[in-house]
Amino acid sequence: MESLRHRIADARLSLVYPDGTKASNVPVRIDQVNHRFLFGCGAFDTVALMKNPPPDRAAFLQERMQKWLGLFNYGTLPFYWSRYEPVEGQTAYEETMAAARWLKERGVRVKGHPLCWHTACAPWLLDFDNEEILRRQLDRIHRDVSAYTGVIDMWDVINEVVIMPVFDRYDNAITRICKEKGRVPLVRAVFDAARACNPQAFLLINDFNTSPEYEHLIESLLSAGVPISAIGIQSHQHQGYWGLEKLQDVLRRYSRFGLPIHFTENTLISGTLMPPHIVDLNDWQVDSWPSTPDGEDRQAREICEMYSTLFAHPLV
Repeated sequence: MESLRHRIADARLSLVYPDGTKASNVPVRIDQVNHRFLFGCGAFDTVALMKNPPPDRAAFLQERMQKWLGLFNYGTLPFYWSRYEPVEGQTAYEETMAAARWLKERGVRVKGHPLCWHTACAPWLLDFDNEEILRRQLDRIHRDVSAYTGVIDMWDVINEVVIMPVFDRYDNAITRICKEKGRVPLVRAVFDAARACNPQAFLLINDFNTSPEYEHLIESLLSAGVPISAIGIQSHQHQGYWGLEKLQDVLRRYSRFGLPIHFTENTLISGTLMPPHIVDLNDWQVDSWPSTPDGEDRQAREICEMYSTLFAHPLV
């Protein structure tokens, strides 16, 4: 258990009966019902549940979220700008706030994802020049971080910055301003805006790129004084499990910053793996992708090894 010493604490309990007398020489059962380690999952279905769906759909979502609550203590809610505010000024605030409160009341720590991202960006931003786009991006952060303070105090502030200024799949407002301003100035601006609105917030940078390029970006951001609370690592393993060697390499390289490491998005496939020649995972679109018994056995082994490794690391 020495490798898990950072997960363990000692406590001394004194048990008394309702009349105040101490209990002694009696059997006692203690159940752990929660833990400090953030073990989470997307909680997007909670937002759907708050929108008063038809009875059959509501029953399905309620059952799903009860099972969810039996396993997880940490949930992510969607703040993709194109989805959260598809028309300027018309937001999903009511159902998202209701979902966040519903989760918090049940002991779940909630994170918003993301405040700034080139993908799923609001299309109406393209009507403006770069200066106005940046102003509206910062206004969006001020509005949402302030509105949810005390309910959501953890945010993926900016997502996938490494590719952001060179992203060329389609035009979008955030790539435009990142290309003009540069990665570090844009990240500093959005982090400063989030921190100004909620000084106690826990703020993450998040990326799927685990190459040295992400390390170099983090080095530059920390040198520039960007208030990063944790490093987010995506591990979408559609084409096969990373394995212990890669997992431990990523942990080693990102541990050198001394910041908490969050494995924010983890995908392990329970069916046929995505072909290895696919470069952009979004290019693999199939009519169905069924789970298989062999795939589920493989997935179970891999996810146990992965999470055991992460749990044993003191910065995760």
